[in-house]
Amino acid sequence: MKKNKIVYCGLAADILHEGHINILKTASRLGDVTVGLLTDNAIASYKRLPHLNYKQREIVLKNLKFVKKVIPQNTLDYTYNLKLIRPNFVVHGNDWKSGVQKNVRKKVIKTLKKWSGKLIEPKYTENISSTIIKQKISEVGTSPDVRRSKLLRLINAKKIVRILESHSSLTGLIVEKIKVEKKSTFFEFDGMWSSSLTDSLLRGKPDNQSVDYSTRINGLNEILDVTTKPIIFDADNGGRLEHISYLVKTLDRIGVSAMIIEDKVGLKKNSLFKNQKGVKQDSIKGFSKKITAAKKSKISEDFMIIARIESFILGKSLSDALKRSEAYVKAGVDAIMIHSKENNPKEIFAFSKIFSKSKYAKPIVVVPSTYSKIFERDLIKNNIKVVIYANHMLRASYRAMTQTAKKILKNQRAYEIEKNIVPINDIINLI
Repeated sequence: MKKNKIVYCGLAADILHEGHINILKTASRLGDVTVGLLTDNAIASYKRLPHLNYKQREIVLKNLKFVKKVIPQNTLDYTYNLKLIRPNFVVHGNDWKSGVQKNVRKKVIKTLKKWSGKLIEPKYTENISSTIIKQKISEVGTSPDVRRSKLLRLINAKKIVRILESHSSLTGLIVEKIKVEKKSTFFEFDGMWSSSLTDSLLRGKPDNQSVDYSTRINGLNEILDVTTKPIIFDADNGGRLEHISYLVKTLDRIGVSAMIIEDKVGLKKNSLFKNQKGVKQDSIKGFSKKITAAKKSKISEDFMIIARIESFILGKSLSDALKRSEAYVKAGVDAIMIHSKENNPKEIFAFSKIFSKSKYAKPIVVVPSTYSKIFERDLIKNNIKVVIYANHMLRASYRAMTQTAKKILKNQRAYEIEKNIVPINDIINLI
């Protein structure tokens, strides 16, 4: 009788633990177990990217005596796989009666009724889960190799990768830990942006590369010490051709996931300044040489070189931006950042519409500082893969700090500001 029964278990199985084994043992007593292993995309749709990739998790499960077969489950929803194999039983821990998978459970019950299948729900194994284990791992830290590889995995797994500016260890911890729940789905930032603008302003310097790379990397190391998420480094124009290889090797070695270099030359002027007089764009040939030099200097395959195209910033045409993107891809870039200072994303979307369908297509990165009304869902529809919120942490903190300082001066005491600032214990407990 046993061999005639089909049992289905939907699992992420990121880090195999006692709870998974208990589920699979229960399932194996009912019949032949097919595991619907959630893909990286499916897991990333409702929580963090899994620690192990799909292939690694598949190999582990296939070598368990309780498991007859492993198939991919491409969504959190079981429906497609259930209709495909029509199992007699579905086995899942009773922990999904609430939370993000509550509605998934309801659909499983509804689908099983079509052929009189049954849902079996063993008691959830307390105090053990992949999430808890990963939290413990995060407390220990991560290696440069593991951190570096995450960005590329995220780009391949998620509809859009969400990056937030971090200019200190504290802001890094905020990016690392902050999450919100919306419609039974958890949202969080996927990584950090090391901005030359905020690194300069934090030190009271203008945003014109007056803060050297060594100083910036020292600050970056402080963020690396207390976080595990990937980091994208704002390298401005990358410096001189003769020096860029050293920057690439340093960033690659310490575990940074990517660097963005812009195709401008000379003394830097922030791209969001309305007046770009005197600013020059590098020649396609000249910037392509810089890309090639950076590419050859990589230590690891996971480290990404991203070209930032300034054509729209400098009033040039869509055709110029497309021509440059083609050349930069040929030179070896892994992604394209297309920049704009307009208050709407029309020119960005015009670029993405053509570039994303071309034979030179690469992931597109945007920084919607001036067109902030746009929703991420609209970026996704227009083939944008990475969105960087590039300076919001520093801007928010500056306003809060100046208002606090003024209130203390005005009232000659700190009592009036207490309701507007977090309790001291909240800050202490952040660490």
